[in-house]
Parts: sequence; C-alpha cells; structure tokens
Amino acid sequence: MEQIISAIQSFSGPYADYIIAFLIILASIVVAKVASGIITFAEGRLVSRSKSSADDILLESLKGPVKVGILIFGIFLALGYLPMLSQYGAEVATAYTVIIPLFVAYLASRLVGAGIEWYSAEVAHRTKSDVDDQFLPIIKKVAYGIIFGIMIVVMFNQLGIRVETVIAAMGIGGLAVALALQPTLSNFFSGAQMVVDRPLRIGDFVELDSGDKGTVVDIGWRSTKIRTYTNNIVVLPNGKIADSKIINYNTPNPSVGFTVDCGVAYDSDLEKVEKISVDVAKKVMEKCNGVKDFEPLFRYREFGDSSINFRIIMRTKSLADRYLATHEFIKALKKRFDKEGIEIPFPQVDVHTEMPKKGRKSR
Repeated sequence: MEQIISAIQSFSGPYADYIIAFLIILASIVVAKVASGIITFAEGRLVSRSKSSADDILLESLKGPVKVGILIFGIFLALGYLPMLSQYGAEVATAYTVIIPLFVAYLASRLVGAGIEWYSAEVAHRTKSDVDDQFLPIIKKVAYGIIFGIMIVVMFNQLGIRVETVIAAMGIGGLAVALALQPTLSNFFSGAQMVVDRPLRIGDFVELDSGDKGTVVDIGWRSTKIRTYTNNIVVLPNGKIADSKIINYNTPNPSVGFTVDCGVAYDSDLEKVEKISVDVAKKVMEKCNGVKDFEPLFRYREFGDSSINFRIIMRTKSLADRYLATHEFIKALKKRFDKEGIEIPFPQVDVHTEMPKKGRKSR
C-alpha cells in the first residue's frame, strides 16, 4: 500500500494527495460493496442449512453497519491526505469523536432490533399470551431511545462537556418538556395500559361510545388505528380510547347475537306467525354461518298502533355474518308471509267523523 502511494506521489506532482484521497474513498466504496455481497452470500448459505432464523436476521442487521463503518473509515483516512485540512486537524478529530459514538449507537440499535425481530418470529407466537406481541414495538422504540441517549452522554464526555451539567439541564428541561408533551405522554401510557389490560387487540372489531367502529389494525405508542367498513383508517389517540366505553365484538368470543323487529296485522294467527318466523330464522342461520347450537328466540313485544309487534333473536359466528343474516332474513320472512297470506301492516290512522243529530241547532 505504501509503495502504491509513493508511486502516485512521484508521478502526480502537486495533485498526488487529492488523487490518493479520491482513490481511498473509491476503494472504500468497492470494499463496502464486496462486504455486503459476502454477507448476502453467507446469509443465503445459512438459510439453506440452518433451521433457525437467528443467523440470517443477525447478518441482515449487520449489512448496513458494515457498509457504513467501512465508508466512515475510508472518508477519515482520505481526509488525512488533503493538505487543505492540515490546519483543521483538531476539528477533524472532534468530528471523528462525534461520529464514532453515533455509529456505535447505530450498530447497537441494529443488533437490538435483530434480537427483538428474532424473538417475535420464533418465540412470541409460541407463548400462550399475546402481551409480548403487543409490547414488542414499544420495547423496540424505548430500547432505541436508551441506546442513543447513552451514546450522546458518552459523546459529550469525550468532547469535554461535563455530564453532570448536561444531566441537570436535562432534568430541568425534561420537566418543561414533560409539561409541554403531557397529552403525548398520556397517550403513550394509555397505549401501554391497553396492551396490558387488553380491552382490545389487533384484529378485534370494536365500537366506541363516540360512534367510531371498525377493525383494530394497529396499537401504537401514541394512537390506535381502526379500519372502518368503508376501508378508511380512523386514527384515535390512546388517551381517548382509554377513557371511552368500548364494545368489543370479539370477546369473549366472536359470535354475535342480534335482533330483528317486525309486526303483523291484528287478525293474524299468532301461533302460525311464530312458527313461520322461527322456521325462516333457522334456515337463514344455516345459510349465513349461524351458531349451530343456538335456537332462534321469538317473543311478542307489544300491541302497536297498527300491528302486533314481535322480536326474533338470532346468533351468527361473526359480526360480518350478522349483517348478511339480517338482510337475508328480512327478504325470506317477507316472501314467506306473502305466501301464507300474513300481512305486515304499515302505520296508519283511522279517522271517524260523526254527523250532527237532527234538531240540534248550531250556533
């Protein structure tokens, strides 16, 4: 290497140092590409031989830091050959002091992320509880914050800045930040509380007292995302959800009971109406994924203004089946009532007028 540099300096004259710096940076880029290719090759060989995903996850996490580390080393090595920077040696050393801790933090965060990814892929799904599945994204973000926080303190220490002063300033500033970010912190702890208490989980269909309802697709550190029937995403702060009344249609099981109201004319055969309604409900439940061991429940409710009203209760295996079952039941019941001559009256008012009697004088 020294012979090559000497040859370049002897042939290139005053531009030798610039050429050497350029060649060093070019060589570092090539070495970084080669190292990345070697890691990719090794990753492919290990995937075919190993049953565990730990090795390929680890190699994948190291691919970025290896490339960045080689480039950083090459750049700083090249800067040493530039004569224009000779008088700024202290500044270059300071930059090196700042970048190295950040690079170490980047490497550590990648390794921690790889460990969490491996745990999520091979361990979390084996546990009976899904608390770890819900907490892993939050743990990952907190771990990243701790790693970079420690490295920033180390960086300040190397720069000669008193860590005690920084910590004291962070304490005072942290109080001000905590007051300013009170809603955000409230949402964070509300999200952690929801993960522990599990009033809702990813994949559950929920309805809030605000009227928002849909399928939970993500529980983040600040907000929860719910997909509605129209395939739109509603983003709600965790604090609002924690303070809301929640109807979770997936607990204790996803089966859903629902009612359909109807009314028949006063001259109808009520026994026949009940028998036909239950029969139609059974057929609809068989067709629309109803709960097999559930018997439709029929009850007359009241003497209405123009009809005798009744309610029938059915149960399906999921909330989505409920809407289809209601749709099919209304069609089938109307068709069956028409066939049997049973009237479903619409609201009507009878007005009776009385003629004045003879001999009565009107004033």
